[in-house]
Amino acid sequence: MPFLRLAGNAGLTFFSRLSSGYWNISDPTNGFTAISADAVQILPLHKIHERYFFESDLLFRLNIFGALVIDQPMEAIYGEEKSNLSITHSMLTFPLLHLRNFTKRVIYNYLLRNFDVASLSLLAGLLLLTFGLAFGISEWIESWRTGTPATPGTVMLSVTPVLVGFQLLLSFLHYDISKNPNQTMNARASSLTVLQKRIVKTSPDQD
Repeated sequence: MPFLRLAGNAGLTFFSRLSSGYWNISDPTNGFTAISADAVQILPLHKIHERYFFESDLLFRLNIFGALVIDQPMEAIYGEEKSNLSITHSMLTFPLLHLRNFTKRVIYNYLLRNFDVASLSLLAGLLLLTFGLAFGISEWIESWRTGTPATPGTVMLSVTPVLVGFQLLLSFLHYDISKNPNQTMNARASSLTVLQKRIVKTSPDQD
């Protein structure tokens, strides 16, 4: 694989993992894709990107439904053919699309559908990091404008929230990496059916 393509795929792999939540998947834009009929039925096909961002957007949609995704490695062989993918266009559009999907995934999975320790780590980390940076920048500007050095207390009041907030965001990221879906759509549907049958059996009869 050419070095430029290898470097580009490495970057796309990281952004795709971040936006989709499938941290075990490498280079989704290269190779073949197979999907079960059960997964296709629940996907909003009209919302999935139709061009080169298709695979990454598909992974994001699958993660929202908790679908199991498996990466089957394959050897990439390149001949003299040229890719129709515009590097400039991809560098300008792909990061924004990944940021959009990442934001949606975090809101869906950690704020709307579930709220746990990871959600608290994310919110507290963002608040502390934002406060520390905003306070530190404002105090630095004030110190530069007046020519008065900042006191140690002021420095610590800026640095401490940044360090703690960054650590909380790392904790959230570690939790997100370890939270890969591990059941197929068939298994999830079967478990739900069994649970529904148990609820019906244990519920009292109504007159």
